[in-house]
Amino acid sequence: MADGAFEDFLNAPTSIGTATRDRTRATLTRRLQDVVGLPGSRIQPQERHMAADLLIEVLRESDLPTRVRCAERMALLHEAPALLLRYLARDDIEVARQLLEICEAFDDSDLIATANAPSATTEHRILIARRKKVSESVADVLAQREEVPVIMALLRNKDSMLAHPAVETITAMSKSYPEIGPFLLKRPELKPSQALTMFWWAAPDERVRILERFAVERLTLLDACQDLFAVAARDGWQDGLLRKSLQFIERRQRNREAIVKSPYDSLEHAIEALAANPSQELFKEIAFLSGLRPASGAQILSDPGGEALAILCKATGLKRRYLRTLWTGLKRPTGTDEAPAEPWARALRVFDTLSTNKAQTVLRYWNWSLTSAMSPTLAAKLDDDADELEFSVAARASRLVFGN
Repeated sequence: MADGAFEDFLNAPTSIGTATRDRTRATLTRRLQDVVGLPGSRIQPQERHMAADLLIEVLRESDLPTRVRCAERMALLHEAPALLLRYLARDDIEVARQLLEICEAFDDSDLIATANAPSATTEHRILIARRKKVSESVADVLAQREEVPVIMALLRNKDSMLAHPAVETITAMSKSYPEIGPFLLKRPELKPSQALTMFWWAAPDERVRILERFAVERLTLLDACQDLFAVAARDGWQDGLLRKSLQFIERRQRNREAIVKSPYDSLEHAIEALAANPSQELFKEIAFLSGLRPASGAQILSDPGGEALAILCKATGLKRRYLRTLWTGLKRPTGTDEAPAEPWARALRVFDTLSTNKAQTVLRYWNWSLTSAMSPTLAAKLDDDADELEFSVAARASRLVFGN
């Protein structure tokens, strides 16, 4: 083009009619979409990306219906450029909806970028959580925001995959948002450390499901470590870590050394004394005789539901009548045989249906988790920015139960 002609081009009048301009832009938008949507056999990747870049510029000044139509078309493509998809996915929810719901061209990086985009809303993240497949990395990003509707969409989605950090976050959220609990309990990723910690604030029917699923016999653990009991005994149980681990595995629950030192002959006599004259010292004594630390005993004895007390009595080999003695000693109503009080009925149901070995597993987990992280130094480190792998499972469970 000659210099004069180029100047004429630059100075050409731009005041065309609005209708003509809109028709021309609409045609340009469709043509660019056609080019972007061509199969790989008919266009080079470089040219597809150039067309996508131009299309983005056109869409910046397009109205909502135009952007929606473009997004609906791009949602059906398998080779749409990532930059174009990200641009449309961050648009108004009407534009992003079909893309986020069905487009298979997104990779995890695209979805994470979309979820974290300043323009993305909770609705955008709900659509991501409902996708046909949600990877662990995407689920982690969604869980970090702790948005209840997004969490619920993730839990309901059978094709979402939850890694340990996401489940930890959701478990902690269930303490403040009870509606999460029933859906979290259906997830296969939920681990014993999380479920048995969640027990303390779970609803009655959720507690039943937790015990049914996570109260196990420990038979394999016992078989694998049977010979170590003799080794530890020869060494006088001096290795604290070994002692604590084997105490979790062994069959015996009551603390024989505590019974020898106790002013009461047995756990049964201590419970009878509590029923006659309750005191803080007797609470501690029952905890020691049961093989528990005071913090664990306090948590169990103060739990308003009946399940924890039933587990304590079953695990320590107490007869059924001592469950009633302990219950009435704590000034809790039993109701009548025809109409038992609800917590008492739940206590009886757990006591009658849970085996001694399974009850011991639950009781020992609580004792381990609720007391292994009570040092002030460790508690001070457990702030919101701490790396969870720096601390033990027991430390996190303790913080979660005893924290605000």
